[in-house]
Amino acid sequence: MSELITYAIPFFVLLLALEALSYHLLGHDHHDDEPATPLRGYERRDTVTSLTMGLGNVAINVGWKLVVVALYVTLYELTPIRMPQDAWWAFVLLFVADDLAFYWYHRVGHRVRIGWASHVVHHSSEHYNLSTALRQPWVPMTALPFWLPLALLGFAPWMILMQQAISLIYQFGLHTERIGRLPRPVEWVFNTPSHHRVHHGANARYLDKNYGGILIVWDRLFGTFEPEGERVRYGLTTNIGTFNPVQVATHEWKAIWADMQRADRLADKLRYTVKPPGWRHDEQPGTAAAATAPEPPVTAAAGR
Repeated sequence: MSELITYAIPFFVLLLALEALSYHLLGHDHHDDEPATPLRGYERRDTVTSLTMGLGNVAINVGWKLVVVALYVTLYELTPIRMPQDAWWAFVLLFVADDLAFYWYHRVGHRVRIGWASHVVHHSSEHYNLSTALRQPWVPMTALPFWLPLALLGFAPWMILMQQAISLIYQFGLHTERIGRLPRPVEWVFNTPSHHRVHHGANARYLDKNYGGILIVWDRLFGTFEPEGERVRYGLTTNIGTFNPVQVATHEWKAIWADMQRADRLADKLRYTVKPPGWRHDEQPGTAAAATAPEPPVTAAAGR
């Protein structure tokens, strides 16, 4: 159940401290099979911001989880389907269903702007370490629709919450530069630190790639996979330049509101909530502005 995350917190803190210590003792050298550019490591203000965002997310979820559980229970009681709670194959199906739900939640979170307004928090750090995994949004509500079908498929609410927790724990370990590439069979099937570094890259070739949670096979199937090649530049295509947690949590929501205010037509105002990041109502094909305007910026891709 979701209590797994609570039990895992001391281990998160311990691993974070060990990784930070490794930079102090071993320096910022890259792996032997990687370019010689130094690793980013830790920066005090960045780490404090990430931890603050994580604590805020935990506090908000104390209340939000009650809503989530209530909806799971309601749908579970309405559906005639029942998945067994004591059969191994049901948990295998749940693992696959949860990971697929995460892939599409994550992909939509990058390509629909209200989803990005929530998820951009996780990509706002220009560093990449275990503290980045804890930089979580304060508006987690955009994730809810993607897991509701699991309750309708007959998975008990406690099973869904447990698998979500397992996925989050797994993904914590992806946020590190200390681990290079793993053996090829592992890299082909599973999401790894190498794949997830790509996902956090603001490099043009890395944008909107590698959305997977535990498995990377969804990206291979749906055409969003990109292997790690050139040195990853972490953060956003246009970085926000602040360590203020409130600004980190709200800057994209404010930007959406400002863009909506600039648009005259109601349809364009609404499009600012559902179009991809970078969409502009006055820079569409066939307009004078579009003829002279540069390509709209696309915000960097990201994970949980």
